[in-house]
This record gives sequence, C-alpha cells and structure tokens, in this order.
Amino acid sequence: MSTTERPRILIVGGGYVGLYAAMRILKKMRYGEATVTVVDPRSYMTYLPFLPEAAGGNVAPRNLVAPLRTALKKAEVLTGSVTGVDHARKVATIQPAAGDSYELPFDYLVVATGSVSRTFPIPGLAEHGIGMKTVEEAISLRNHVMSQLDKAESTTDEAVRRKALTFVVIGGGFAGVETIAEIEDMARDAAKIYKTVSRDDMRFIMVEAANRILPEVGPDLGLWTKEKLEERNIEVFIETSMDSCVDQHVVLKNGVEVDASTIVWTAGVKPNPVLANFGLPLGPRGHVDTAPTLQVQGFDYVWSAGDNAQVPDLAAGEGAWCPPNAQHACRQAVVLGDNVVAGMRGFPQKEYKHKNLGAVAGLGLHKGVAILFGKYKLKGRPAWWFHRLYHGAMVPTMNRKIRVFTDWTLAMFLKRETVGLSEMEKPFSAFQEAAGPAPKPVEAAKPAEKELASSK
Repeated sequence: MSTTERPRILIVGGGYVGLYAAMRILKKMRYGEATVTVVDPRSYMTYLPFLPEAAGGNVAPRNLVAPLRTALKKAEVLTGSVTGVDHARKVATIQPAAGDSYELPFDYLVVATGSVSRTFPIPGLAEHGIGMKTVEEAISLRNHVMSQLDKAESTTDEAVRRKALTFVVIGGGFAGVETIAEIEDMARDAAKIYKTVSRDDMRFIMVEAANRILPEVGPDLGLWTKEKLEERNIEVFIETSMDSCVDQHVVLKNGVEVDASTIVWTAGVKPNPVLANFGLPLGPRGHVDTAPTLQVQGFDYVWSAGDNAQVPDLAAGEGAWCPPNAQHACRQAVVLGDNVVAGMRGFPQKEYKHKNLGAVAGLGLHKGVAILFGKYKLKGRPAWWFHRLYHGAMVPTMNRKIRVFTDWTLAMFLKRETVGLSEMEKPFSAFQEAAGPAPKPVEAAKPAEKELASSK
C-alpha cells in the first residue's frame, strides 16, 4: 500500500510519455484522488526534434526543454532513477541525485524510461563519437564544430587543418539527416567571418547502412533529399557502415578512409537497459511487451508506451508495431493517461490506434522535406514552414511555444550567431588554474653553464 492516504501513481521517466501522461492524469483526476509521482534523472523534458536546430544555433537550448516541476505543479517530481521494481510488495527502489537509495511504494506504475543511443562495438566509437539524444550533446556539438573552425583558422599544419574541417555523421534517418544539414548550414554561415577558412575547405560525410536515407518519407523524397544534400557538397554513402574510428581515423566499409575530428553517431536507438530490472515481460529487442490498451502483458496495474514499449500498431495491421517516434509517443501518452484513471476507477480500458499523419524533416534554414497523410509531398521552403509550424505547436507548455516562435521571428531579421563556447566543456579550468599552486619559476642558467652550452 502507499505510504500516503491516497493511492500513488508512479511514473518512471519524464520524457514525452512521462510528461504528457502525467499532465493528462492530473487533468482527468478528481481533487485528492491520487498522488502522481514522476521520477527522472533530469529535472526537465527535452523536445528531441529540436536537437538538430539547437546544434545549428536556430533554437536556444533553454527553449527546447520543459522544467518538470513547472509543467507538473500538482505532481511530486523526484530527480533520480528507478533502479528496480518489486511487484510482490509494489515498491520501487529510488536512487536520488544525492544521498542513499530508498524504497517508494506505489499502487499504479507507468514505465516511460524512453530510449538510449544504439551503438555497436566499433573500435574508437566510445572515445570519439558524439551522440544526439540530449540537449547537452546538441550544444556540445555546436561548440565543438565552431571550435574546429577556430582551430583550422589558427594552424599552419595542413593535416591538422584538414582533420578539423572534416565532419562525419553516421546514420541517415531523421536525426542524422537533420543534424548534418543544420551543422553544414551553420558552418557555411560561420565561414564568412573567417579569413582563411571557406566552405570549400570543409568536408561533410554521411554514412547509412541501408540503401536509402530518410525511409520515413518514402523512396522518392529520400532520393530527392540525397540529391539536395549532394548539391551542398555533402557526401552521402549508402549501403555502407563505419568499421573503426581509432584516433579519429574513420574507416568505412566501402574503402573510404579519412581523419575527422567530428564523428556524430545517430544510427538508431534502443530501449533503456534499466528495463531489465523492472520484472516486466520484454520483447526480442528489449521493449516492454504491451497490449493495445498500453497495459503491460500480465499486469493490470502497469502501463507503458513510447520508445521503451512494444505497442501493437492497430492502424497498420496485425503483427505491426508502432515506430519509436514523437508522433506516436505524444498520442500514446494521452490514451495511457486516460487508461490509468479508468483503471483506478474500475472502468474499461481503451485501445490505442493512430494512423500515421506523415513525416517532416528540416534540412537547414528555409529547406525541408515532408510527406502528409501518405500522399501529399512538400519540398523546400513549404516543407520547412510546415516543419516549424508543426513542431512549434507540439513543443510542451505555452511558455516554450512563445519563446521558440520568438527565436524564429528574430532570426528573420538578425544574422545567425556563429560563436562557439568551447570552454563550456571544462568551465572550471580557468579558476582551477588560478587557484592552484603557482608553477615554479624556471631557473636562469648560470654563467658557466651558458659558456659551456655556447661552446657546444
């Protein structure tokens, strides 16, 4: 039983599903009907589709995150991780951001841990790869790219310069295509302020293991996108992969080898590995196995949705699963929230069914591609406008919507900021150097030693 007089709804994860489900539950609940507790290692939800734009400097970092405590004022928000679940006693083990772990009783459980980057044991990847799953990674990538341009401008070593100006992105899905398009756009603008660095000095490479990029928009638009990227001198290698990147020397399976100081990994996602400790049935790829009602198979008090769940796609037909994207996650969260409240009151559960509305991708400023309702195709500026309108409307909280649209409006009249804060990677180094012990002065050579050195 819960330690409170009211039943506790424990939501593990504060991403799309966690935030939107909590908002829905709080909206549908009667006053004092239950306690809603949200646990996440971060105190904010990140709107992932904006990560490439953040990397390109088109959206301020603070505007693509929604603080959980602000958005969920009526809920209990705990900053920490759920490391295990005991279903026999209905308690979860919480590891807070600071202090010892403790047990938290619950009556209803929502599993929304999301996903992590899917990687492979490629030599050098762990040491030199940059992911694109968090706002910290996106901002770090932006600062890193700008620091490479600074490095190239400041060196006379041609090999160092060439390596600094080579950028490799692994993965040709939404994240990979949007990321390389945005950073290429930013680097092209930034090159205008450098005297010895131009866009022609840079090399951008995209690597995709499948036979096309952007499979979500269909073969025609995928081919069109590939051609547009190549028109911007972005090399797109399909049906190949990266064998190694030891010491930032990238070796591709197709025989291409290049030194690159920037290696971005966007080759898919996988369910959060912590699910293995939750005592729930998992599918072949580690997803929580759910019914169409989003209830976990075999549990009438546990629900799951989003990237960490294996949800039947009733609109696509038997045997199909909902793809791990924001469109499904946001809509699943609403149905999940309704079902949690219905389950708490003893009412029947609703099944989740949603027909894909389409897909949109931004390819830098004023460039995009989109397919709507499976048949309407948009290219270029119209697709870019639709991309911005859709994601601007979907970003959570009115505060963030206003800030994002304000950023975009100002960008119509002001030039893009092309400054990189590379020292953000080690922000305390200047103080530590100043506060540390003073280095010992180098002793001047004695006259006899000077004469000896000159005679030699």
